[in-house]
Amino acid sequence: MQPTEPNPHVIQALLWQAEYTVENRAPITGRVVRAMLPLLTGPTRVGHRLATWPDSATKDALPLRLAGGIHHLHLTGRDDRLAPIYAGTLTDQHAVDATVGAVVADHDDALLPWLDGPPQTNEAGRSASIMAALLWLSARLGPHFELNELGASAGINTMLDRFRFDLGGVTVGPEPSPVHIVPEWKGPPPPVATVTIDAIRGCDRAPVDLTDPAQALRLKAYIWPDAPERVARLDAAIALAQVMPPRLDHADAGDWIGARLAAPQAAGSTRVVFHSIVWQYLPEATRAAITAGIEAAGSRASPSRRLAWVQLETNRTTLRHDLRVRYWPGGDGEVVLGSAHAHGAWVEWLGLD
Repeated sequence: MQPTEPNPHVIQALLWQAEYTVENRAPITGRVVRAMLPLLTGPTRVGHRLATWPDSATKDALPLRLAGGIHHLHLTGRDDRLAPIYAGTLTDQHAVDATVGAVVADHDDALLPWLDGPPQTNEAGRSASIMAALLWLSARLGPHFELNELGASAGINTMLDRFRFDLGGVTVGPEPSPVHIVPEWKGPPPPVATVTIDAIRGCDRAPVDLTDPAQALRLKAYIWPDAPERVARLDAAIALAQVMPPRLDHADAGDWIGARLAAPQAAGSTRVVFHSIVWQYLPEATRAAITAGIEAAGSRASPSRRLAWVQLETNRTTLRHDLRVRYWPGGDGEVVLGSAHAHGAWVEWLGLD
């Protein structure tokens, strides 16, 4: 295959993703992403498809699609040449470039399908920010919640009612849980409050079945190898799902949220729509429809049937993830409660009254 002139937006996406991963304590992943740059002018089908990707490469998380496929080759033992890279012992970028280039050339056909869809990065650590927001909301609206997650992937964060949290010294959740979420906490602790989750469910266009070993391994491939604690959390979440799978609907977020907002709501509860690192993957029309639907439902909310919107999404300027909350009735617009690491390693709480 003849080399082609790479789309400048793809180059920009690779450089941004490499910087982003390093900023988020993932230098191994950063080196793998940087090693994709030489592929753009190489002879592989994977490299050609990368080079000719549309201008949406950053929004499409293009680098992480291929990073997942390369990591999967390592996890399945299909190419031992990757072991020094993922062990962190091969750090010279030129050597990493050469190794990744050779691996992609030898596994071109196997890696190509990994570019077909966005990464499934279902991370239990992100639930720390969601739970902190629920504590903040509980102090204002009361303790009872009905949770609805958009883009839930494998539904790991729809099991957060079964997790044990330590959020700056504020503990919540069942003590015997195998999933312990203890992020590095920056700033004052969140409010001490009661959170009672009466119902929780999620949706995804391509839900992952945690009880299927092949699907669970694919999900693990998207985990950045720099963080073994994330692998341990995923394994613990898989164990929870074996006991009781998450309640997960196979549906488009734009279609699903309308039905959820129209469903009967228990008196005295707060219906919460939440999502984490999902917004960037949704088409603009879908984002607009979700926003309009939530705001319309907010206008119908009452003191006995409240509504809240909790978002943990990427701030592309700071390379952090802002925790934003709106609630109805009585809320005063959007409130930024803090920011967080991409995978929940730390939470910086602003301590708003």
